[in-house]
Amino acid sequence: MMKTSVRRQRSGRKAQLWQKKLERYRTIQRQIEKSAPDILQSRNFRRTKEYLQHGNMTVNSHVMNVARYSIALSDMLHICCNRRELIRGALLHDYFLYDWHMPDVKNPHRLHGFYHPGTALRNASREYKLTDREKDIIQKHMWPLTIVPPMYREAWIVTMADKWCSLMETLHMHRGHGVILQKLRKD
Repeated sequence: MMKTSVRRQRSGRKAQLWQKKLERYRTIQRQIEKSAPDILQSRNFRRTKEYLQHGNMTVNSHVMNVARYSIALSDMLHICCNRRELIRGALLHDYFLYDWHMPDVKNPHRLHGFYHPGTALRNASREYKLTDREKDIIQKHMWPLTIVPPMYREAWIVTMADKWCSLMETLHMHRGHGVILQKLRKD
């Protein structure tokens, strides 16, 4: 009899923890939606769902995760920063708009890690009016490959969140649905 009540208490505590996590997720999601509606609704940003990033994670899922982890990291470490620019830079840091796994005639993508920040910055600059912080986030998120370190704390936060998310995706600890499922749904 006593074991049953202990199990129910644990379940109740677990349910409360999950409820708290869900609320935190929703709060972060609202912050992202409020800070970048133009980005989230743009045709090219929605195209990032067509490209794989790491493992079976799409570029879109990856940048959304990086934005969420960037917010969480700045909150957890109590780093004062411009939240809007942090989110927008995180969403656009991999805005290269091609599948780097598939070489094409124009670009074999061999040195993707070195060159995609510049491509992402050019693409983002064509579509959006970027601040200096947002440009720094996009251009230097691959540090130390980019050699010049980030200048702003927002760029450092996104760089660290990107490294973490990339590691988790590569090790398949964060799993995406990939582009394959989306293509099957279209057919």
